[in-house]
Order: sequence, then C-alpha cells, then structure tokens
Amino acid sequence: MASSRRKSSGFWETVRTVIYAIVIAIVVRTFAYEPFNIPSSSMVPTLLVGDYLFVSKFSYGYSHYSLPFSLPLFSGRIFGHPPQRGDVVVFKYPADNRTDYIKRVIGLPGDHLQMIHGELWINGVKVPRVQVDDYVEHDEAGNTLRVAEYMETLPGGVTHPILRQPGTDDDSMNNTQVYVVPPDHYFMMGDNRDNSADSRILSGVGYVPAENLVGRAEFIFFSARGGALWEVWKWPWDIRWGRFFTAIH
Repeated sequence: MASSRRKSSGFWETVRTVIYAIVIAIVVRTFAYEPFNIPSSSMVPTLLVGDYLFVSKFSYGYSHYSLPFSLPLFSGRIFGHPPQRGDVVVFKYPADNRTDYIKRVIGLPGDHLQMIHGELWINGVKVPRVQVDDYVEHDEAGNTLRVAEYMETLPGGVTHPILRQPGTDDDSMNNTQVYVVPPDHYFMMGDNRDNSADSRILSGVGYVPAENLVGRAEFIFFSARGGALWEVWKWPWDIRWGRFFTAIH
C-alpha cells in the first residue's frame, strides 16, 4: 500500500513539474523571447535560410499578437516603444494578420520614400551606399552565383548590407511611386532588394501597422544549410558554426 502511494505521489509530482515547465515556457515566449526560423532568402545576407533566431517581445511593448494564438484580448499596444529605423523586425503579415514576416524598418510614420533606378530615397534625399565585394553563394547544383553587395547607411546612422541583382534597375520594384507612411505604420524592406516581397507592394505587405509588430530580431542561436533544427543527422555537414550567437544588425 505504501509503495502504491509513493508511486502515485511520484507520478503527480512529475505532472506538476511538466505543467510548471509549460507555464514558464509560455510566459517567456509571450513576454520575453520567442524563437523564429528563416524560411526565405529575402533578408540575405543579414539572415540566411536555415538561421534560427530569438526575437525580443518586450522591445516594442505588447499587442494581442504577442499572445499565444494571437488571442484578441485587447487592441493597440501596451508598454509600447516605437522601433528605430534600421531595426530587423518580425511582424504579422497585414493581409492575413497571421503569417510571420521578417524585414528591416526603412520608413517611419510620416516619411516619404521612393525607389528610383534601384536606389532608395527617403524624404527627398538619396540614401548613400558603397559597393563592397560581391556576395558569393552556391545553388543546389553547386554553381557559384555572384551578386553585387552594398553597404547602405540609413538616416540616423544604421549601416547594413543589401544585395542588388544586375540588370534590375528598370524593374517596377526599383522604380516606384512616392510612398507616404501613415501614422502608426512602418515601411519594411528586405536586404535582398530584388528578391523581397515587402512594403513596396501595397496590395501585399504594404504599410505595416504598429499593432502588427511582434518583436525585434536579436541574435542567431543556430544555423544550418537546408536542414531543420531537429535533423541532427545533417549537422556534421550543414551546420554553420560561425553564425551561432551572432547579433543581428
């Protein structure tokens, strides 16, 4: 009888421990840091497909999108702090308010932005950029691909890399209307400028409401070429060790 009681007590102690762990994980994920992975190349070279990163949920305060399953318990933001130009941000895609996107904040409320022959203009001033060495990558067939890489300096002083494909200066995404960012909205762009669905497409991402911001990308904690975090058998060949615990700028 005593042995049976000890086994029952041990079982419920394990259940309580698991419940505590789940509650702690939910609290941390909701209010502190949430992990995300990068599924597309729109933020290359800053973020690569297969990067896993932590996003700080407290950087911009909280909206209902901070909650598990985006429960609509309140509107707007609480403890809100506006993002800075140049921040790399996770947000909910405005067209469905469900899908997570990650881009860089380029335009703030009230800004006028335009792309002219592939160059970015903000409030009537061309954003300076300097070409550096080509960005080199390899496709699935092993072919070497080279793309022009620039260091762009945004108003306020944030310098970050961008990629530009040759022969795209006359494309519609590189010759745009003047965008005027509405109050409480932000203009987002990918660093891989010619391979990014971003705020330049008003019928898609468009202007991102402040309420849709999830958090600021802080650092990469794992990275692997073409493999998922759980695919441990691929680690010896696919892991990018040099990207572990690198800050995101």
